[in-house]
Amino acid sequence: MSLDALKDKIADFAKDVRLNLSSMASDETLTPVQKYGLFVAAGIASRNVEVRHALIAEAIQHIDATAISAAKSAAAIMGMNNVYYRFLHLASNEEFRTMPAKLRMNVIANPGVAKVDFELWSLAVSAINGCGMCIDAHEAELRKAGVSSQAIQTAVRFAAIIQSAAIAVEAAE
Repeated sequence: MSLDALKDKIADFAKDVRLNLSSMASDETLTPVQKYGLFVAAGIASRNVEVRHALIAEAIQHIDATAISAAKSAAAIMGMNNVYYRFLHLASNEEFRTMPAKLRMNVIANPGVAKVDFELWSLAVSAINGCGMCIDAHEAELRKAGVSSQAIQTAVRFAAIIQSAAIAVEAAE
């Protein structure tokens, strides 16, 4: 499915979602690798097969297989980390925070793409998954790397649009 086909599936009750999806393609705040990698990572995190397929199909036209694979890795590793670290954040027993996570996360240290790009994708997925601890950690890494507030906000805005597209597609069924 193409991005245009995805937009066509979004009913008029969600016209704003359709318009926001359209605006993402022309936004130049992020580099092409950042933007289209984010499409992949957030599309996967949306957990909607149609959204995922449309966004990956769009991304393949703009970025290479290495970036696609790294974006998939960001979605997968954040799927694990967001559950674990959201638990640590919400659990009333602080003892859990002193325990080793015992989770393999090697891809974070060596994602195969620029660290900043991977961090942006991880932030977007963490926003979709609602992990405040991970959001804070990824934002701090992005700030340390000199990433602008506008780029950080754009990444999270795109994640919000992609998640709302998944909801709109499902609501129309």
